[in-house]
Amino acid sequence: MSRKTAPSVIVLFGPTAVGKSELLSSLLDPRFEIISADSMQVYRHMDIGTAKPSSRERARIVHHLIDIADPSEQFNAGRFVKEAESLVALISERDRVPVISGGTAFYITSFLFGLPDAPAVDPAIRARFRGMEQSEGQSALYGLLRDRDPDGAARIQANDRYRTMRALEVLEATGRSLFSFAWPRTQRTDMRLLVLGLDRPRDELYARIDRRVRAMFAAGLVDEVKGLLAQGYRDADPGLRGIGYREILAMRRGCGTFSLVQEGIAQATRRYAKRQLTFFRALSDVEWAHPDDAATVRAHIDAFLPTST
Repeated sequence: MSRKTAPSVIVLFGPTAVGKSELLSSLLDPRFEIISADSMQVYRHMDIGTAKPSSRERARIVHHLIDIADPSEQFNAGRFVKEAESLVALISERDRVPVISGGTAFYITSFLFGLPDAPAVDPAIRARFRGMEQSEGQSALYGLLRDRDPDGAARIQANDRYRTMRALEVLEATGRSLFSFAWPRTQRTDMRLLVLGLDRPRDELYARIDRRVRAMFAAGLVDEVKGLLAQGYRDADPGLRGIGYREILAMRRGCGTFSLVQEGIAQATRRYAKRQLTFFRALSDVEWAHPDDAATVRAHIDAFLPTST
């Protein structure tokens, strides 16, 4: 591949448990390298609850952006885009095909369209809000945002520490809501992109989610959480605020039995999948397919790739 040629990049997304990993495993060979667009799979020591690909599959196909951060670190869309762009260049230079795959909608859209033009973080403002969080708790930050920017707060989940903090920082620095800053509306043109979306009927998807949650418990999700606590990680750490982890941690405080917590995780995952699909459905120029229809997805890939690949 000529270095002057725009790299060919496949972007494949879909809601959690739709079957992305299974499809890619059946379609891809070592000519391809996968860049994970999953906000939880970046964290080390968190394998079961994040449904990471198996070590065997990761040995067969190179995977990137998995196990690159500690659960106590904040990993955000800006860092994802920067890392993904660098990896696209490196993979393309090796004459391989980068495949960005995952279900974190904000990561996918930020890569495809870019990030909003909100200002950079002011360290002094961030330090002040971190002090408030330490003394009063994360809920106090969200309450402050709700008071000062109710419309913005409605677009952020109450337990989303990073986005709450970011929204307050921008509001403090500029007097404007984070969501008032313009988002790019046109897809990037420095890469050749094939954008593939996976979906399946809602009853199928929800049944798969329920099976996945049961399998996670059978595989030792509770012990995985205990191991994280034994390593010194805490409830407020970004990694442990993910679905599955936060519900089990709440159980330590007397919030439910194992069966109720398992159902709570499944319900939270179903709601998350619904939000993912709403986000993805708003995108244009997407080739949609059922995950079991590998032939259609393969035809899209074969038509997209340069004949020299």
